[in-house]
Amino acid sequence: MMNKNALILSGGGARAAYQVGVLSAIGRMVKKGSPLPFPILCGTSAGALNATMLATNAENFTKAVSKLAFVWRHLTPDKIYTMGRWPIATSITKTLISLFHTQNHATPIALMNNGSLKELLDNFLDFSNIDTAIANKNLIALAVTAMSYSTGESTTFMQGSDMIEPWHDNRRRGIIDTITTEHLLASSAIPGIFPAQKVQEHFYGDGAIRQKSAIYPAIKMGAKKLFIIGVSGNRRVNQQSDLPEEYSAPSVAQILGQLLNSAFIDNLEDDIHQLEIMNQLIQDIPKDKREPYNLPSDTLIISPSEEVNSIAEHYIDTLPKNIRVLIKATGGSISQTASSAASYLLFTPEYCKALMELGYKDAMLEKHNILHFFEED
Repeated sequence: MMNKNALILSGGGARAAYQVGVLSAIGRMVKKGSPLPFPILCGTSAGALNATMLATNAENFTKAVSKLAFVWRHLTPDKIYTMGRWPIATSITKTLISLFHTQNHATPIALMNNGSLKELLDNFLDFSNIDTAIANKNLIALAVTAMSYSTGESTTFMQGSDMIEPWHDNRRRGIIDTITTEHLLASSAIPGIFPAQKVQEHFYGDGAIRQKSAIYPAIKMGAKKLFIIGVSGNRRVNQQSDLPEEYSAPSVAQILGQLLNSAFIDNLEDDIHQLEIMNQLIQDIPKDKREPYNLPSDTLIISPSEEVNSIAEHYIDTLPKNIRVLIKATGGSISQTASSAASYLLFTPEYCKALMELGYKDAMLEKHNILHFFEED
């Protein structure tokens, strides 16, 4: 009988390299050549790209992780985005024009062009394999979350078995659809940085923006266990931050960094805490009446043991010159103030390798808990 383990991969741009490190470690723990140990895959933003790579290679988890690691080890910024010489001026000009002209078919305004990402996804992903994995019972569902600009709803696109049903409640919607490159571009379209992506009749942006709960889609699809890989420093949340001795008005780079943090920062512990409370309450309900309230009973979170911004600070110089000039122009001349925003855009081999190594190390330290997670109930 197929298990109902769910893997939840949050968003975070280049930070998602950390997820690949964790998955690589898990690949060493499971039997070589075995199928995907997570039949339910839920991804948001860059996490959706990683989840889809796993879904398209669900018959062999080791192979899937190897492909994923290969892609991330060889990433360079130009394979994800491009930017003109005067991006700010161009964007401002387009914005001003749009205030006076209604253009139904205008190109979405954005600082960067992610056409190269589309090419990368088309080259490495065979979406037809998703249906094959579902038919072979190696996959229950792949879920990709984006934010609708039309309704403001957190929208989860799902491709899966017949047991998966759509939903619509509390500004969250689940739609049955065939996942394509467009869905992934929509889920990872950070507002203002990457252009909004049209899926069917509506435009969508990064799924992390309005996502109240990363675990919600997995629960709606019947997950019994949740394996969550975050990309923010959850383990350091109670530690005192290193604050500068002198304070000054925030630069644009600092503001951008905090806006990105507000969108992508993991609230996974809060999700799990609420889930634990619900499970405790359910215990008071007679067993023969619990079926409608069945919730995941086992959860495991792996998140960075080191501050990701601090890691990014060491690799800002690996960014293309025009990106570094942009960061400096927006007031990010001090590496500490620029590292937060840069941590999402640092698709460089050096930075991605550092995060992958951290993810691998953190997962190996959790080996006992990970193996326990995979044990049959």
